[in-house]
This record gives sequence, structure tokens and C-alpha cells, in this order.
Amino acid sequence: MKDKSKGNLWIINSDGSAHRKLTTRELSESQARWSPNGDRIAFVSSTNEGSEIYMYWINTGQIAKLTHLKKSPGNLIWSQDGRSLAFTMKIDAEAPVIVKAPAKPKGAKWADPARITDRLKHEADGSGYVTPGFTHIFIIPSQGGTPRQLTSGNYNHRGPLSFSSNGTHIYFSSNRNEDWEYNYRNSEVYKVNTSAKEITALTTQQGPDYAPKVSPDGSKIAFISYKDKVQTYQISQLYIMNPDGSDRQLLSGNLDRSVSDITWDNSGKGLYFMYDDKGNTKVAHITLNGKIRKLADNVGGTTIGRPYGGGSFSVSNNGTLAYTQTRPEYPAELAVIQPKSKEAKLITNLNADVLGYRELGKVEEVWYTSSVDGRDIQGWLVKPPFYDATKKYPLLVENHGGPISNYGDRFSPEIQLYAADGYLVFYPNPRGSTSYGEEFGNLLYNNYPGDDYQDVMDGVDHMVDKGMADNDKLFVTGGSAGGIMTAWIIGKNNRFKAAVVHKPVMNWISKTLVADNYFMYADSRYPGKPWENFENYWKFSPLSLVGNIETPTMVMVGMNDLRTPPSEAKQLYHALKWRKVETVLVELPESFHNISNKPSQLISKVAHTLAWLRKYNE
Repeated sequence: MKDKSKGNLWIINSDGSAHRKLTTRELSESQARWSPNGDRIAFVSSTNEGSEIYMYWINTGQIAKLTHLKKSPGNLIWSQDGRSLAFTMKIDAEAPVIVKAPAKPKGAKWADPARITDRLKHEADGSGYVTPGFTHIFIIPSQGGTPRQLTSGNYNHRGPLSFSSNGTHIYFSSNRNEDWEYNYRNSEVYKVNTSAKEITALTTQQGPDYAPKVSPDGSKIAFISYKDKVQTYQISQLYIMNPDGSDRQLLSGNLDRSVSDITWDNSGKGLYFMYDDKGNTKVAHITLNGKIRKLADNVGGTTIGRPYGGGSFSVSNNGTLAYTQTRPEYPAELAVIQPKSKEAKLITNLNADVLGYRELGKVEEVWYTSSVDGRDIQGWLVKPPFYDATKKYPLLVENHGGPISNYGDRFSPEIQLYAADGYLVFYPNPRGSTSYGEEFGNLLYNNYPGDDYQDVMDGVDHMVDKGMADNDKLFVTGGSAGGIMTAWIIGKNNRFKAAVVHKPVMNWISKTLVADNYFMYADSRYPGKPWENFENYWKFSPLSLVGNIETPTMVMVGMNDLRTPPSEAKQLYHALKWRKVETVLVELPESFHNISNKPSQLISKVAHTLAWLRKYNE
């Protein structure tokens, strides 16, 4: 058994019958795509030599490998006539050379050669050093053959693809502007001719235009976009235009929420999409007149750990909606809504063998008022199993990451394990969280951490005032932006008996110059670059408050974290150790920013967190 997760393809009838594994292979499988007439499924699977494209025939169950690629394929799609497949793949480029090394003596074993880079983005959390090269679009016959590269130039073409109805063009998004490397928030929608390879730009707005989808009759292109105002948060909106880029129209202007995962209905008169609203993910349908009809709630459950959003959906030609549904009591299960029904029917129960024999903590929605400006703030409270309303319980605050993200009423094994250890667990969505509109999410501009701190503390006071939480037994934790908030909280007050700070940013000056995404914070988070606005960057750095901290603090970080590098965690640990505050540093080997990517690391994270809290929960 290997310490990692993998995906396998399964198939099930829409009534829940005939649930079975699609292939006999035990390798990772992903990107399953039905052929237009439903007779085949194309998918990507790992091999000993990398990932390849495979084909599965529904009637016979036979499988064939279609490709032998140099790199892993992404964004796999079918042409509408079923004759072609398109995908994206990275093509390596030569790294810059400054000096030519002398020849090695015969039999010599030298160190690896120097690694040289001259790129703005040269590393990525989760994968490490980014080898030089650019991602391009390829096309291949669906029966197999030689892939043909359609795009060229030193530009990346990484996003979703969409064939024109007659197969002569592929629509995609990219940033092919001259200053693409530094104007990184911008992208346009393009089309490339599948024969002549001619590329035409269809949009010009400053900001991201992406995820194009061609309507069934080819008369309209839907895509997601927003005009970049250079601020902390902006909602992504749904647009349509003609195939030549003319007559651009905003469809979702009446919805103050970000849209994602757009797909046309079979008639071409509207689209399906997902959005988050008040910590809950929905599927909706929108007409070409902008009329929105919500179809499903509670989408998600595909991220295991904390109660973040996620999930996916699919709609059949007759309008049957299938999606991953989650509730606080279970992770993703398949749910189906038939065209003439409004009720979701679960057709799987994958975790009944485990969850059917466990008493979980009950999750309750909580609303309270911010003392900053009277805004309504949403959160959730998880009660310990076998909760006794006559008792007061220790309260553990769990702060979400992002901070441009949200928690919700979704399954979370981490939260449940904390509750099972006897804590009331409170997880809020303070200002800056998504799913409450653009203005609410943008309140953190040049004010982070700021009033969101008070939103969290108002929630703590609300729990204490209700008589549920023991004010003398308060604890706090969180990861990434949640780690920032946790460090900020214990720097602002000494009410908490213990804290666990996961993968924090302690110093915005060092973070903004060291992290893999170092170039993405200036102006959108704080005005100017660190050396232009030094005092402001420092003012919002939790390290500026470290002299106030008296709370016993565990600091945890992945040793390969490139997003909030270990040097950030060490600044907190070293400062506390220097000041003789009770502290310990926990470093997880081979772990990136997703500190619990491997199952054993999730276990380790929760076990260490609980062990530290127990030490002070007396």
C-alpha cells in the first residue's frame, strides 16, 4: 500500500443500478470524457513512462492506449463529430546557459550542474522547480495516431478547450500579449484553425477571459471574465459572444457571485454553472436573457480535510443532472435530479461501512453581528458527539485559508476529529470570505489581517455568551491564511490557552519576495511593492505582534512548502523560542503547502494538533 491517493474510473446507471469499476486497471485514471454518441470514453491514465490517453469501448469493454507522449496531457476534449480529440501538453525549452562546464575526467562523479533561470515564475508549490517550456494545444484522431501541434510561440495555453461545431476551430484562452509574463492576470479568448493553425484573438479586455464553451449549434461562445480593477477580490462573471468575438454580452450581471464550470444545455438556449452562496455550492441554469434558476444545493465533498468547496456536475442530453453531493455527515456521494423533478436522489452510499458505525458531531449554522460595522457574519459550530447541553465545553476556533475562500456545511474529517476529542469547534467566514459578494470579499484590500480579526473574535464572544463555550478554555488553529489569522489572534490578545499555527505567513515582506507566487500580491493585496511600502507590509505582518504573544504555540509546516515557505514558520518559532514562550516546531518531510496531501500526513497533522491542545486543556 502506497501513501498516496489515486483515482479510478467507475460507472453507474442514473437510477443507481449496475455500479461497477470501469476498468480492471489499478493505475491512476482521470479526465474521463464521453464521446458525442456515447459509444466510447476517452480518459487519461498513468503508465510507467508517464500519463497517456486511452480509449474505452462501451459495448465491448475493450481498452486501447492511443498515445505515446513526452509529457502528460491535460484538458482532454472531443470534437462534436467524434473523429478527433484535442488536449494540451507542455513542450520543453532549453534553460539559459551562462558558462560551459569543462569535461568531466573519465570515471568522475560530479555534483549536478547549476540550475539557471531567468523567468518570473520558475517554481510552483506542489511540484517544485518548473522546467523551462510552454504548454501548447494538440489534436489527434480519436482512433489514435500522431498528435499534431496547433499552437506555437513562447506562450502558455493551459485552460479548457472547446471545438467549433464543424470541427474547423478550437477555442481556448491564453495570454499571448507581448508583456504576458508581467501582465499575468490578463488572458484572452482565441480560436485556432485546426488545419491552417491560424490563431485569432476574440477578446481584448484587460483582465481574465477564459473557459470558452461553444454552443451546440456553434452560434455563440460562452466564457468567464471580469475587468481587472486590481483589487483583492473580484467576482467572475458569465459572458457570451459571437464566434468572431462580436456582440459581447454579460449574462450573470444580476448574480453577485462568481460562476464556474459552465456548460451549455442541449438546446443552446442557456447554460449550467456552479456558484458558492453563503458557504454552500450550487448548480444553476441561466437563460440567454439572464434568468437564473437554482437546480441543486450541497455540491462538493471531493476535498478531504477541511470544509472547503469543490465538487462537480454533469448534465445529460435529456437534462438529467448528476453531481457530487456532500453534507456535514458524509463526503461526496453521487446525486441525481431528473428533468421533471426538483428533488435530489442519492444513488451511492460509499462510506456507509464506516460512517454507519460512528457518532459524528452535529454541525449547526451560526449567524452573529460584527462589532466593526454591524454586518451579519456566518459560521458553523460543531458539537462533540453525545453533546450534553447542560455542560460548557472547550472551544476550538478553526480559521479557513485563502483568505479569499470559504468554509461551509460540508463534510470535514479534521473538524470531526477535533469535535470527537471533546471540543466545540467553531469555523467562521469573516469578511474577505467568498460566497457573500464582491464588496464583502474585497474588504480585505490593504486591511489584512484587519477587521476580519474582530469578526472572528465576535464569533468567539457569541459562543461564550450563549453559555456553550467555556471562556477559560479557548483554543485556536488554522492553516495558510488561517495560520496568519491564528498568529494574528494570539498577537492581539492572550485569551487562548494554546494555539496551533499551520503553514503561516509571518512577514509579508519576506513572503512576498520568496514564495512561488511572490509577484501576485503587490497592488491587489497592498499598494505597491514591499520596498515601496515597507511600513505598510510590516504593519500587517503577524511578526510585528510577536512581542505580545504569551500563548503556548505549536508551529507546523511542510518542509517543501513553496507557498508559505518554512522560513515563515521558523520566524514565528524562533521568535517565540528566543522569548522563552512555550513552543514547538513540527516539520513534515516531503510535504508541500497542501500539508496533508498524503494520508499519513493528514493523520500526523491532526494527531500533533490534538496532542498540543490536550496538553493545555486541563
